[in-house]
Amino acid sequence: MPVIHTHVSSSLTQEQREHLKAAYGAAITAVPGKSEGWLMCPFEDNMPIYFAGDDSKPAAYVEVNVFGASVPKTSWESLTKAIMKALNSEAGIPEDRTYIRYTATTDWGWNGSNF
Repeated sequence: MPVIHTHVSSSLTQEQREHLKAAYGAAITAVPGKSEGWLMCPFEDNMPIYFAGDDSKPAAYVEVNVFGASVPKTSWESLTKAIMKALNSEAGIPEDRTYIRYTATTDWGWNGSNF
């Protein structure tokens, strides 16, 4: 039950979203027990994002949420590298204008009930 929610200041084409989704699907396997089979990837583009008081350059804010009590720090580090690489290569968003927030929770609902 991972979710990688991507907010970017620039426009994303369908092809770019597909490439990012594929990169995220491969990257999520760094988290023990997670796979693309349960991965949800919402994308929000054309968002005004001010970074250091400036919105004239591309920027991104990514939220990664997983079901579980804890995730090894090395998993988050691997995801950071993969997500930032994908955003830079697919959307031209510099790594120094990207924030990623990670959350692991045991409170997760799906299909009318909670796990």
